[in-house]
Amino acid sequence: MNFQLIGVNHTTAPVEVRERLNIPESRLAEALKRLVKHPGVDEGMILCTCNRVEVLTQARNGSADLRDFLHDYFEMEMPSLAPHLYEYRERDAIRHLFRVTSSLDSMVIGEPQILGQVKEAYAAARAVGAVHSQLDQLLTRAFAVAKRVRTETAVGSSAVSVASVAVELAKKIFGSLNGKQVYLVGAGKMSELAARHLMAHGAASIFVANRTYDRAAALAAKFGGQAIRFEELYQTCDRADIVITSTGSPRAIFRREHGELFLSRRKNRPMFFIDIAVPRDVDPQMNRLDGIFVYDIDDLQQAVAANTSDRRKEAERAEDIIDSEIERFQARLQTRDVVPTIVSLQDHLETIRQAEIDRVRGRLGALSPEQELAIEALTRGIVRKIMHTPVSTLKTAARASEATPMIDVVRRIFNLRDEQKQGELPSGESEDES
Repeated sequence: MNFQLIGVNHTTAPVEVRERLNIPESRLAEALKRLVKHPGVDEGMILCTCNRVEVLTQARNGSADLRDFLHDYFEMEMPSLAPHLYEYRERDAIRHLFRVTSSLDSMVIGEPQILGQVKEAYAAARAVGAVHSQLDQLLTRAFAVAKRVRTETAVGSSAVSVASVAVELAKKIFGSLNGKQVYLVGAGKMSELAARHLMAHGAASIFVANRTYDRAAALAAKFGGQAIRFEELYQTCDRADIVITSTGSPRAIFRREHGELFLSRRKNRPMFFIDIAVPRDVDPQMNRLDGIFVYDIDDLQQAVAANTSDRRKEAERAEDIIDSEIERFQARLQTRDVVPTIVSLQDHLETIRQAEIDRVRGRLGALSPEQELAIEALTRGIVRKIMHTPVSTLKTAARASEATPMIDVVRRIFNLRDEQKQGELPSGESEDES
């Protein structure tokens, strides 16, 4: 078990750092292929959201230099990136993944989107063969843990969301949302959720612009709104009081000159921009214009943090669940580590048993079926008794994280071959299921 994780998130790196590490969906497969070719990496997954970029790996024979991978892939100098990085190994990496997937490490504790984002990252990694063994087991368990947290705690109920915070900020700016026009730039889930909240609080109508016009039309239809072709964005955006933008553009699509144009057309009536894209869609210079109010994902985070104290007790219950699940997962992995040796021992003793029966069969003469069965039962019983102590010792050592030295001892004592054969536990020895 050589799990490693390195990354940045909303608590360690500002949005201007996170956007430099953003990997567009179109480049994710290529990034994963480079990751698993990196020295020491056997399996890997990359999770890239607006709030975090994380690289999770199963290292081969020790550890891999994941900082070197980040340096090579993003062409960033470590002195500028290092202060924002966190790194976890083994148990700490498992804990972090379980917490992320269960939405305990999110900007909005309990938000449901992160689970889907981790599943998408997992699917992308599996599609290119980057996840296939122990990392597969870890991620599958992480999804089960997230489900258990959501089922057994109220950590996700009545969660303060980015969307709900955006509504409160808009109310502070406009006083009332009644009759306000909303413009969605990008047709993603977060934009839709924010728009839904705004409409529920009195916003009048919705415009939707997206690079794929059909997606804009589909989303606009949900709100009885109007789809706008993306090339008409700057000619129509001044109609909106509130702009929610979340595109995949690598650079800002709204700059200071656009803000000046919008204010001129609106006769200086204020505009509110909610920028939930990483990289950001709105140039920070826009915020310097009187009448333009821009909130990016980090600004929303600060507003959310002030409203999450009432869920701390539920989060503590979720942490207890994660602690127990870590123990359970590690025990399963460690037990599986000894299975090849147990199988090799069983094969070795079975070979000896069969050879000894064959060696003395000529001296025994003709045997009745009942006598054959008796010999089989007798010799198999002897083998089981010989196996009992080493098998029990191996399993106990695995649960105590001492499997590797004990495996070596057993293999030397019984002169087992070096190549470890994978297989099921011997008959009568069952592995606990979770």
